[in-house]
Amino acid sequence: MKIIVCIKQVPEGLDVKVDPETKRILREGVKSIINPYDLYAIEEGIRLKERFGGETWVISMGPPQAESAIREAISMGIDNGILLSDRKFAGSDTLATSYTLSLAIKKIGDFDIIICGRETLDGSTGQVGPGIAEHLGITYITYVSKIVDIKENEFECVRLMEDHYEVIKTKLPVLITVTKEINVPRIPSLKNMIRAKKIEIPIWKAENLGGDESLFGQDGSPTRVIDVWTQTIKKEGRKIEGEPELLAEEILNELKKIGVL
Repeated sequence: MKIIVCIKQVPEGLDVKVDPETKRILREGVKSIINPYDLYAIEEGIRLKERFGGETWVISMGPPQAESAIREAISMGIDNGILLSDRKFAGSDTLATSYTLSLAIKKIGDFDIIICGRETLDGSTGQVGPGIAEHLGITYITYVSKIVDIKENEFECVRLMEDHYEVIKTKLPVLITVTKEINVPRIPSLKNMIRAKKIEIPIWKAENLGGDESLFGQDGSPTRVIDVWTQTIKKEGRKIEGEPELLAEEILNELKKIGVL
């Protein structure tokens, strides 16, 4: 069985910087982490290998610094990693990103299961996983909270909905996006940390993937960010003093003025 996990490196914390001209998030030189939902995807990929055998791959698209995310996944127990990094990929929206990742997955070949996190912190669209599946022409299941079994080329899982669970069966290959309910990500072992530090991470560029280069990056992105701003919350307070009866009346009057009552 070949299991491929797609991950993304996102800015750490809320101090996100945006290029005022392009309206894109500035990633180079910014302290980043593996997208939290992707940690659950990595863990589930490793667990599937432990249960059913096979090999695990992790792929990520981003600037050169995203190599550290690949190494972190390997330190958790992933077997192989590939970084997709090229200036031609810059400015990719979810459609261009899913197209690029799908080409890399085709190049790896003979996959059975693709695992993605539910969504990313810097976009929260949840579109890349399903987009990859559409480009590959395979089944996808979102919000998977438990993988029940895989046998005789049949995949069975539990899907978490707003007010209920669904049990779904389908044939392989399949792409799933996972929720945080699916597992608890492990702490990297010393053995895997040493291996992750030494392993060579291949970097694939646009020319290595083939495909239509007009569908990469900004050229292949039909969506545009018009503007980005930080929401400011202003709080105004007022101190009221006096006898309880008068205070109660004054508070009621103030609440009526602002439309609460």
